[in-house]
Amino acid sequence: MPKSQAQKAETVQALSELLQSNETVVVLKPLALTVTEVSDLRTKLRDEGGSYKVPKNTLMLLALKGTRFEGLAQFFTGPTAIAVSKDPVVAAKVSYEYAKGNEKLTILGGAMGDKALSKSDVETLARLPSLDQLRGKIVGILQAPAVKVARMLQAPAQALVGVTAAQGRKE
Repeated sequence: MPKSQAQKAETVQALSELLQSNETVVVLKPLALTVTEVSDLRTKLRDEGGSYKVPKNTLMLLALKGTRFEGLAQFFTGPTAIAVSKDPVVAAKVSYEYAKGNEKLTILGGAMGDKALSKSDVETLARLPSLDQLRGKIVGILQAPAVKVARMLQAPAQALVGVTAAQGRKE
């Protein structure tokens, strides 16, 4: 069923807003993915804070105009899909992990902010820890000295209790 011009304009506007509200876009080539496989990929991306769309190439090319992701236009030929996320690593990581286990999905390239990414750049980005993982590591590093100080302060008291208990057994 053909879409009206108003519906197409609305779709282009929604795609443009989707691009503007996210930090990373990964362009994928899904070849013969089943509905179950697409649903699985969508779920994995959604669980991590990302999203997966299969827009019409002509509408996507219109949505890319005037955005920082304009350089991605070269990838929109044939069957394509996009994975997007606010976290700079999530879209790349989930797409990469899924493509590793499914030969029907290929990463074409992507962009992070204003920087265009090749397929190998996306794969390198996918191997980086996510923002939440980095925050966890920083908290661990910051807490480590406090834990060590607490252990050092407890050590003399534990030694004193051990000496007192040994003295009590002798008597």
